[in-house]
This record gives sequence, C-alpha cells and structure tokens, in this order.
Amino acid sequence: MITPPPLKKGDTVAVLSASGPCIKEKLLSGVSMLEHLGLNVVVLESCYASHGTYLAGPDDLRLRDLHIAFADKNIQGIIMARGGYGAARLLPYIDYNLVSQNPKVFVGFSDVTALHNVFNQFCNLITYHGPMVASCLGDKELHPLTLESFCGAIFGRKPPVLSQLTSLRPGNATGILTGGNLSVIASTLGTPYEIETRGRILFLEEIQETPYRVDRLLLQLKLSGKLSDAAGIVFGDFSPESLQTLQLAIRELVIPEGKPTIWGLPCGHTSPNITLPLGQTVTINDGLLCIG
Repeated sequence: MITPPPLKKGDTVAVLSASGPCIKEKLLSGVSMLEHLGLNVVVLESCYASHGTYLAGPDDLRLRDLHIAFADKNIQGIIMARGGYGAARLLPYIDYNLVSQNPKVFVGFSDVTALHNVFNQFCNLITYHGPMVASCLGDKELHPLTLESFCGAIFGRKPPVLSQLTSLRPGNATGILTGGNLSVIASTLGTPYEIETRGRILFLEEIQETPYRVDRLLLQLKLSGKLSDAAGIVFGDFSPESLQTLQLAIRELVIPEGKPTIWGLPCGHTSPNITLPLGQTVTINDGLLCIG
C-alpha cells in the first residue's frame, strides 16, 4: 500500500464535493480552520454547485473536480467538503491510473466511503476516514480529539492513544483496515466496486438508519460472506435509536462468525470523530485497536 506524502504548513489542499451540496457558512468555517492550520486552500466548483436537491452539481462536474484535484501538481492534499449521496455514481468513470500516479492525502467519511474503497483496492492508496470541511471541521465546537487525530493523520504525526474500547468477542487479529459507512458498503455488494474484507479488519459506522435496516444491512454483509472473510470487526458510532437493535444483531449475526470484535470506536457521525488510515495494517488486541 502507498502512504501519501504527509502535508506540511504552506501546502495546498483542494476542497470538493463528490456527493451532496454544501452549506456555504459551514464550508467557509471549515476552510478557515484549514487555513488556521497553515494550509493554503483551493475550493473547487462542486462546493458551490447543486443538481436537483441532493447532488453537488452534475456527475461530470463532480468527477472533473476530483480529477483536477489529483492531477494538479500544485495540490498536495484533498479534503472532501461533505457526504450525503452521489460518490458511487462516479465510480465507473474515475481515472484510477491518475489517482495511482498522484498519491495524495485524501480525507472524508460517510458517502465518501465509496471512494475510500476503490482508492484502497484499485490504487493501493492509503486514505483517511476523517472529518470534512463543511462537516465537522466547520463546526463551531470542534472536539479537541477530532482535531488532534485529523492533524496527526494529514501531517504524519503519531496517532493519539485511544482509551480502552469494549471487547464484544475477545481475540487478536492483524490486517489491513477497511470499511466505513455501513449502508454505502452494502450498496456496492454484487458490483465491481464491492468491498474486499478477506483477511482485513472491517470497520463499520452508520447514522439515521432505523433499527430493522441496521439489522438488514449487517445480514447482507453476513450472507455475502464479508463478515466471515474478515480477520476482525470494529464498530464505530451508530445512531442512538439503533443501539439496542444493533447489540441484538451483533450478538446474533456477528459474534457467531468467531471474529475478534470491538465496539465503541469514536469514529463516524459523532464527536469526537477520530481519523482512521484505511488501507493501513492495524491490530485488534482484545479491547484495543492499535494503529501505526
């Protein structure tokens, strides 16, 4: 796997949306945060565009911005503006050779899971599941751990030490970290872009899904063999309304797979929202996730 060159103060990062339209105030607040960190920021056209009610411009515009960000030698990193929906619509048209030949820091979460998956698998590029410019970084009350973890990832510093998590099934496992948003992962199954979990540590998070849908999504992963293929499983943040059902689903669908399983990673649609290096080798050691 290719680790992208870490950013340094004075570097330029591009901000774009491959998914939903941005709220201008949050976008500008997040840009100010990046500038406060010493980065130069280029905001691409998709951040100001909309197409229908749920896309940040037509597919060709969002795809063009993605290609511009990777092709421009003056841009050292890419911080996605927000999630929502739409990234998966770009998958058949991405120039994966362009991405492979221009490895850069790439950060986002939620719907950006679709891009993380293909960049890890098709381009052998380590990417970062972390806060976005108009989501998290643009919040008025940014959690210190969110910022510490984000800076650690993009500037190549030592990751923060995480507190003890909950071990749902004890055990040790080592493998490449993969995953992200549960519903996005499930939506790609049966396509050329489905997630590879064989021998990997599978990370899952979700937001605003009803309890029965969370159960159904986990069942879809189970029936497709993605849980049995994994070396270990890590659960991040889930909606409060789905927690009780999720615990039942984990007990009945996940634990029987016999994989080391941990719960409570502060990552996803939550605060703090730590940054995870997808594509990097990590280790589950009972209730700990060891990164780096």
